[in-house]
Amino acid sequence: MTSFRRYVARRLFLTAVTFFGVVVAVFVLTFVLPGDVATLKAGEYADEELLAQMRKEMGTDRPLPVQFVHYVGKLARGDMGTAWLTGRPVRYELGQRLPATIELALAALIIAVTSGHILGVAAAIKQNSAIDHVIRGYAILGASTAIFWLVLVMVYVFYYRLGWAPAPLGRLDVGMQAPPKVTTLYVVDSLLARDWELFRNSLAHLALPAVALGFMVSAPITKMVRASMLDVLHRDFVRTARTVGVSYREIIVRDALRNALIPILTQIGIVFGYLMAGNVLVEQIVAWPGIGQYAWQSLTTNDFEALRGVIMVVAVTYVLINLLIDLSYSVIDPRIRLG
Repeated sequence: MTSFRRYVARRLFLTAVTFFGVVVAVFVLTFVLPGDVATLKAGEYADEELLAQMRKEMGTDRPLPVQFVHYVGKLARGDMGTAWLTGRPVRYELGQRLPATIELALAALIIAVTSGHILGVAAAIKQNSAIDHVIRGYAILGASTAIFWLVLVMVYVFYYRLGWAPAPLGRLDVGMQAPPKVTTLYVVDSLLARDWELFRNSLAHLALPAVALGFMVSAPITKMVRASMLDVLHRDFVRTARTVGVSYREIIVRDALRNALIPILTQIGIVFGYLMAGNVLVEQIVAWPGIGQYAWQSLTTNDFEALRGVIMVVAVTYVLINLLIDLSYSVIDPRIRLG
């Protein structure tokens, strides 16, 4: 077996162990949170007979190991339970809402990665200059700004005062029909359908929350790119390349940026995981119909089946992203395969 195959096998094993830990943590969540699940579902005025019947139907009267095996079996079949509030399967509810969250997270990530790389590289090249100080101030401001405050200010300024942004009421204006499903991302699907009015409308609704999230998460990317580039630019091979006449632009693009990619990729993975799980307040404020809004509704109505489903989806997404990043390390730097 080659070193690359051994590396992949180790990563897949660690991913499986992590996934099992996630399943255990999500299962335990039901018993850690305050209150009896049957009481919350049946109501505080239910009698003991109804509660006993409810516990039997839910399986919570069984021993914990039996409940865990039953829960894992349901997950293996893709069954995440039924949402108490709507009466529909949690898998269906998440399937309807996940594309909205993915679209918002991807748009914010593109904004953050693009601006973070440009600003980080510029700050590293112009170290200790006025440009560097301004960019570091931008990073500090982005890291210290409360996202809910920023979104509220942007809604007030760009929608209420200037009228540039549409009403924060979801992914499209009221009355507009969603584009034909291809990727389930409204901006992409409307573009593929060549429906320019729908494309403009979906992009306008996406812009405000995506820019707010992108500004906030671009701060750690900017700082990481700057630090990684400074580390690489002070290495011997860069000084040697400049000595033999290699252009500074070529050193930055071909050598320095590639050698700085590993810590940057790690930061991007962390940021995307945060965008999938941490945009609850943003989705609430702009009425974005994603899993963040669904998680908030589930929490406020004590819908633990739905809440467990959200946590499971976010955790699995985060684990898979980290697996892809780990595998990309071996492509960027083959020496990691032997580590």
